[in-house]
Amino acid sequence: MSISLSKGQKIDLTKTNPGLTKVLIGLGWDTNKYDGGKAFDLDASAFCLNASGKAGSEKDFIFYNNLKNTNGSIEHTGDNLTGEGDGDDEQLKVNLANVPAEVEKIAFCITIHEAAERAQNFGQVSNAFVRIVSEDSGAELIRYDLGEDFSVETALVVGELYRNGGEWKFNAIGSGYRDGLAGLCKDYGLM
Repeated sequence: MSISLSKGQKIDLTKTNPGLTKVLIGLGWDTNKYDGGKAFDLDASAFCLNASGKAGSEKDFIFYNNLKNTNGSIEHTGDNLTGEGDGDDEQLKVNLANVPAEVEKIAFCITIHEAAERAQNFGQVSNAFVRIVSEDSGAELIRYDLGEDFSVETALVVGELYRNGGEWKFNAIGSGYRDGLAGLCKDYGLM
């Protein structure tokens, strides 16, 4: 049975699911009807962060142009250019047992591709969510629906997997950035 989270809620993942090592992070969204004339292209990504909350290098940023981290424990399954249809729009796979020891946290984000050029923001996006699924059983374990709290933001940190006492936990973040991917990269030490 899936547990539904609210913004800021933290929940244990591996302690309550013994033997869980492989998870699928599904991210989804819908775009509202608008007459801007340009299609939306939202992108899911993950940042592998050390104890200081920074990425060690650009290889710790997993997205459509860098599908795996260095050891392959985190993998982006590919870019969805339209986001059409039900269910997950983009997915990342995480082998928790193989995530490098220096990675304390994995931040999952959604950005709007060319948001400034296309005059797009998350005020035009609805039904955004992140969910964690057991890759072995296919069971949805955790779901966080972000709600409609965004207006001018062009990037979101939706949630984080993080280590705590030898176990993995999940934090429902729901934090927006006005300056898009550049803002995320700056905060995570890549600029």
